[in-house]
Amino acid sequence: MRFRGLGLCLGLLFISANADFADDSVEVEDFGENSEEMDAEEATPSPEVFKYKTPQPIGEVYFTETFDSGKLAGWVLSKAKKDDMDSEISIYDGRWEIEELKENQVPGDRGLVLKSRAKHHAVAAALERPFVFADKPLIVQYEVNFQEGIDCGGAYIKLLADTDDLILENFYDKTSYTIMFGPDKCGEDYKLHFIFRHKHPKTGVFEEKHAKPPDVDLKEFFTDRKTHLYTLVLSPDDTFEILIDQKVVNKGSLLEDVVPPVNPPREIDDPNDKKPSEWDDRAKIPDPSAVKPDDWDENEPVQIEDLSAVKPEGWLDDEPKFIPNPNAVKPDDWNEDLDGEWEAPRMPNPACHIGCGEWKPPMIDNPKYKGVWRPPMVSNPDYQGIWSPQKVPNPDYFEDDHPFLLTSFRALGLELWSMTPDIYFDNFIICSEKETADHWATEGWGVKLIVANANEPGVFTQLMVAAKERPWLWLIYFVTAGLPIALITLFCWPRKVKKKYEVAASMKTDLCKPQTKGALEQEVHEEKAAPEQPADLEEEKKQSDGEVPEKEEEGEPEERSQEEIEIIEGQEEGNKSNKSGSEDEMKEADESTGSGDGPVKSLRKRRVRKD
Repeated sequence: MRFRGLGLCLGLLFISANADFADDSVEVEDFGENSEEMDAEEATPSPEVFKYKTPQPIGEVYFTETFDSGKLAGWVLSKAKKDDMDSEISIYDGRWEIEELKENQVPGDRGLVLKSRAKHHAVAAALERPFVFADKPLIVQYEVNFQEGIDCGGAYIKLLADTDDLILENFYDKTSYTIMFGPDKCGEDYKLHFIFRHKHPKTGVFEEKHAKPPDVDLKEFFTDRKTHLYTLVLSPDDTFEILIDQKVVNKGSLLEDVVPPVNPPREIDDPNDKKPSEWDDRAKIPDPSAVKPDDWDENEPVQIEDLSAVKPEGWLDDEPKFIPNPNAVKPDDWNEDLDGEWEAPRMPNPACHIGCGEWKPPMIDNPKYKGVWRPPMVSNPDYQGIWSPQKVPNPDYFEDDHPFLLTSFRALGLELWSMTPDIYFDNFIICSEKETADHWATEGWGVKLIVANANEPGVFTQLMVAAKERPWLWLIYFVTAGLPIALITLFCWPRKVKKKYEVAASMKTDLCKPQTKGALEQEVHEEKAAPEQPADLEEEKKQSDGEVPEKEEEGEPEERSQEEIEIIEGQEEGNKSNKSGSEDEMKEADESTGSGDGPVKSLRKRRVRKD
């Protein structure tokens, strides 16, 4: 049974260890009888098993782009220059390329890649027809992959307004746009922009309205180097939704959840109203009745020298704290005409073990210091509250109940600056039906997701890679894996069973048989009458170990001492008092003495020790 339990524990331990390090990304498939005939070549999937097909839109669309053709057909590179900048950095000379992903490639799939670092990039493409805001939703969707991570840069798009002066070759940062949407990051500020330009109905001036920040942590989408799907849904009921990987991360109302609000306030502060000179807005004032105490000395310094301090023994007053380094050597290329006279660098004086230079006692806080006296503050009886200008009607007030009706747009553009290259864009679509966008996502981003998940390393591989970058993780692995093993070993290892010695048959009989008063008297008289027989050394050792030899009862008992007789007589008196008790009480009394012949056995031990 011991070995069965040990084998069971070892089996559980083996299964647990294998489960911890199993590769979760591997799916096991049962191939039946043909599984044994599969060789290594058949087990390796061939490129023909997975075939990529360029997504095809269903339903009505305004713009689609997959870049699978390998050409920037229909896209126009900007030739403009940014204003108010040096000519060397003002031009949009950032390079664009059409390439496959660096990791988790899908054969046949390509995207638009921002290639240059620390340069301005601008490229745009016209829609099939302008999008007019009326009674249909606007859905904008595209993919982004920060293949090298991102230090400072954006991956947002602009929907360029349908104006008469829109020329794609002149596209730059001040080109009019209707909506700006997408991720942006600089420093530790991770953003997901949704900005729309709203036209003031009275003045005709456009003002940018920014959606509230998402309630999720965006850092993962910038740092995991995976392809993510960004979707904007703008509905005619003046609501919006922002999705990442088809999960809503932000939503709200165009009237309530943007800054600044679409509609201005009805009233504003009167710009001509000024605070009266006699207006007292001090809530607290110094107590005019307070008087500085006579013992208040404002001239006491904050700290004073510690007069109890004594210069340490061994302090060197004449030694400098720093000396020229004696091992320093003037460099061979030192030019005294240009660099001046060479001086060896200074180092701490090794002689100053305790201290060097002029010794001064340390400074301590001055107990007499009180500082400048100021009267306590009291409530101002003339307090009139915080002054604010009067409100007047806002001359620019308007009420737009339907801000969804934005300026129509007819082009999509990317105008970006980045300190990190290789930002990947793919599968742009602009449409009005969510089903169309979802189908487009399944055929494009969904395929990338399947490939990325298939190439995801297992748990064991991830642990090893993490430990290479952070060696201290090995300690955590050891504790995590070693603790269950130690516990299983502790509880499953067979324990040593102590051997129980059997008591002689005759002794068992004596221990189990209750003795009456007459039996005790008879045994005492027999032991008195029998001559003394010295116990053998071997028998003495056995008796000291708790073993009672069978010859014990056959031998003649020794003569008992007066102390032993008194103990037996005391036991007899106890038996008289318990004679009238029940059988259960007699058993309880026997158990308290160890057994039925406890006193006799005790006397035997006493006799052995006496010999």
